[in-house]
Amino acid sequence: MKTKIYTIEGKQGKEITLPSVFSALIREDLVMKILEAKKIQQPYAPSAVAGNQYSASGKLIHRRHVWKSQYGRGMSRIPRKTMSRRGTQFNWVGATVPSTRGGRRAHPPKAISMINTNKINKKELTIAIKSAISATANSKYLSKKYETLKNEKISNLPLIVESKFISLKTKDFISNLKKILGETLSKVAFKKKSIRAGIGKLRGRKHKSNAGLLIVIGKDEKLKTKQFDVVKVSQLGINNLAKGGLGRLTLYTENAIKDLGEKK
Repeated sequence: MKTKIYTIEGKQGKEITLPSVFSALIREDLVMKILEAKKIQQPYAPSAVAGNQYSASGKLIHRRHVWKSQYGRGMSRIPRKTMSRRGTQFNWVGATVPSTRGGRRAHPPKAISMINTNKINKKELTIAIKSAISATANSKYLSKKYETLKNEKISNLPLIVESKFISLKTKDFISNLKKILGETLSKVAFKKKSIRAGIGKLRGRKHKSNAGLLIVIGKDEKLKTKQFDVVKVSQLGINNLAKGGLGRLTLYTENAIKDLGEKK
């Protein structure tokens, strides 16, 4: 499989042979399995002693002729704590149980249920990463992932640039990148942040944003930018390439392609 590299001016240059990973069989089932296994959630739960940090007396006595009994008072049989005492008369308030003020929660969230214990088979992980890389060179998966590219013809995949490209100044970098991507791909390449339409904006998720373009660089290269996600070949993973579905718009440097060829 061969493709052309884009120069720093944004024009097609020399032709190179792609590593075999770009023509690997795409196993969507394994990619989804690995994504599920890599899901993380911050465990949360109330304090283990919440609602129990006082001396509620537990079950109170309801027998007759017994000191401190609740017999004949018309009081419900719930744990109570003594607020005050006057002779043989007591001022009690309910405690501990969920139906009382300051009591425990009935069915609180449990941290143990939020810890992901799914394991990942190493061979399956390798196949899944190869599948995700291969999907970045497949126009069918790209147009499936992005709704705006549904009826567009994308023929210049995978996108590869000269390694000098990432050393350009930001203004030149973006203008030349637009030439490479074209008008249709530029719509999904740049990160956009917008205010959510629904009621979710009142529930701690006011803004929503797209993933944008992923730039894969070689192990000895550096690129600092806030407009795109940047990852080295050695740190490339499923969450970078396939979170939200296979076929993320990805730009590779020439050195990144060489490093991928060495890894196999």
